[in-house]
Amino acid sequence: MNAVLEKISKIGIVPVVKIDRVEDAVPLAKALCNGGLPCAEVTFRTDAAAGAIKAMTDAFPEMCVGAGTVLNATQVDAAVEAGAQFIVSPGLNPNTVKYCIEKNVPITPGTSSPSDIEQAIELGLDVVKFFPAEQSGGLAKIKAMAAPYVNMKFMPTGGINAKNLTSYLDFNKIIACGGSWMVPGDLINAGEWDKIEQLTREAVQTMLGFELAHVGVNAENAEEAEKVAKRFGFIFGMPAKVGNSSVFAGKAMEVMKTPYLGKNGHIAIATNYIVRAVNYLENVLGVEFDEATAKRDDKGNLKAIYLKEEIGGFAVHLVQK
Repeated sequence: MNAVLEKISKIGIVPVVKIDRVEDAVPLAKALCNGGLPCAEVTFRTDAAAGAIKAMTDAFPEMCVGAGTVLNATQVDAAVEAGAQFIVSPGLNPNTVKYCIEKNVPITPGTSSPSDIEQAIELGLDVVKFFPAEQSGGLAKIKAMAAPYVNMKFMPTGGINAKNLTSYLDFNKIIACGGSWMVPGDLINAGEWDKIEQLTREAVQTMLGFELAHVGVNAENAEEAEKVAKRFGFIFGMPAKVGNSSVFAGKAMEVMKTPYLGKNGHIAIATNYIVRAVNYLENVLGVEFDEATAKRDDKGNLKAIYLKEEIGGFAVHLVQK
């Protein structure tokens, strides 16, 4: 997969924005970045599109800014000259796709049928837009089409919102979802940047779904660990389960057989998508992780990792739900 699309996959949500005034571009970009989505697809549906892309990329060079609703080579040139890092089109125009490939610019053309996907494969693409997503059959259709085209991945747009976002992202053939619910046109035109930032932050939290998984307590030895876990389990009706390095009381309490990370123990925070959570915490909030603590499955997928810092005497680690 192209490096830009890999970056988009780690972000998870692509805000699709329509900007009528270039002067709105920078405060909008700031609201998106502050809210946790340093990414935008600026649609070429207004005369302000190219100017808005340039303003965003000049002010926030770390943002991943692309152009949407691109219909021809002329618009590709205008978008790339303005600083667009990727191109999105509503349909699959072979001429536009070939032009982007020649220019070495990643493009995700719109598709909604197996015939579209076969054209995309013939053109050498491995990621396509699925549009309009909900109106074209939604997640069920993507899954059906993904079955015979095992190497194709999708970026659905159209009808995606906070209620159905994670159902789409749970399917591993979907790299990200495009949506505009956090950047409605009326709020952009009214300059309601605080509200857009809030909606963006809510979208990120909905996607990542942070919640407490368990609390770990450091014991001096295995005997003490089992005693603590059993007592906790007796009082609260949580059966003790002895493991190799710890004893659990239900799912909420883990007692370590020997002291591990954290002065007092550790806190495990579960998330829907651990790679996206790490990307968000690192690149938006500046949180540092201890790569030496990373745990992966047999396919190399990240399953857990500790933060470098302790909070309140507790080490903190993320775990994949």
